[in-house]
Amino acid sequence: MNPHLDQLHPYPFERLRQLFAGTTPNPAYRPISLGIGEPKHPTPALIEKALMHAMAGLSSYPSTIGSEPLRAAIASWLERRYGIPPIDPATMVLPVNGSREALFAIAQCVVAAGRGHAHGGALVMSPNPFYQIYEGAAYLAGAEPYYVNSEPGRNFAPDFASVPDAVWPRVQLLYVCSPGNPTGAVLGLDDWEQLFALSDRHGFVIAADECYSEIYCGATPPLGALEAAHQLGRSRGAHPYANLVVFSSLSKRSNVPGMRSGFVAGDPQVLKKFLLYRTYSGGAMSPPVQAASIAAWNDEHHVQENRALYREKFRLITPLLQQVMDVELPDAGFYLWADVRRTGLSDLDFASRLYAEYNVTVLPGSYLAREACGVNPGRDRIRMALVAGVDEGLDAANRIVEFCKRLA
Repeated sequence: MNPHLDQLHPYPFERLRQLFAGTTPNPAYRPISLGIGEPKHPTPALIEKALMHAMAGLSSYPSTIGSEPLRAAIASWLERRYGIPPIDPATMVLPVNGSREALFAIAQCVVAAGRGHAHGGALVMSPNPFYQIYEGAAYLAGAEPYYVNSEPGRNFAPDFASVPDAVWPRVQLLYVCSPGNPTGAVLGLDDWEQLFALSDRHGFVIAADECYSEIYCGATPPLGALEAAHQLGRSRGAHPYANLVVFSSLSKRSNVPGMRSGFVAGDPQVLKKFLLYRTYSGGAMSPPVQAASIAAWNDEHHVQENRALYREKFRLITPLLQQVMDVELPDAGFYLWADVRRTGLSDLDFASRLYAEYNVTVLPGSYLAREACGVNPGRDRIRMALVAGVDEGLDAANRIVEFCKRLA
């Protein structure tokens, strides 16, 4: 067996099941889960219709690179959304079966574990807290994860300036999640300028996870990595978007997590190698899903309606929770990242007792982070995914408020 499998940590939701083992939640309340970031809004009818009308495509083998119309639809969406110059759908866009498997696979493609630095082996850097796929991908690529803590003073953006100079030469892949999971933090242009300069100096690839980019409360959409690169003069020339690839998905944007449809876009040199890798390892997207994805990427009306629902939930729920815990609106995304120290409980005790007494599930923040520089930046925090409907979300929030007031 691959010895690197022994390095993998249990997934946060497996740890949550273990935390709740033997607990019977209060039967007076119906269960509400704010634990898993699984969108619950209805799937748009236009996507369902396109999927059903393309069923004849099941009789054909799909190509790994995807259809030309799908790649063109993705490229057009990127150009509209981020105001970037036209990109080549043939060399700079690759459809994938959800961003999760692609985020994992990019490490297997990029990392050369035997090409470590003189002072140590290959590193894969990620924010802390983080999406656990980044860590697993690092281990199974034969690299070592390096965690960069998110700082409350930076609105929970990772503090890359805190990384010692001696670390950067060992980095072969940097995962960036903006908007962040679970913090909702969005990197600014200065952050990207710093990261691009470091990538130029040390040659590492940047994998920008942007799956939450279309859910935001303010008037201005979150800055994207390709957008930042264009503004900094990196979108043209012989090597456009050098060492930068972005990952996005329809799961959150269009409420189709079960469709498993996303894409990778950016540096054509990286994508050429990634396509070669995926012809051996990656499953091609089915033709009906490709047809439904084209319909989704070409329509913004359903995205605006979806965003309005999340804004309404944040508007109603956040002030309620602020009565009993320290929590603020995120830059973007659909999570609330709350400090529960005011309750006198740890994040584990808070989640366990809330589940037992009020049948509401939240995720302990310490499950989403690792100890780095002497601290676990998720400790004493909980992540709440506002994915349920407005009424159910309000019900959960009122139960949490009652629970915290009873503690006091």
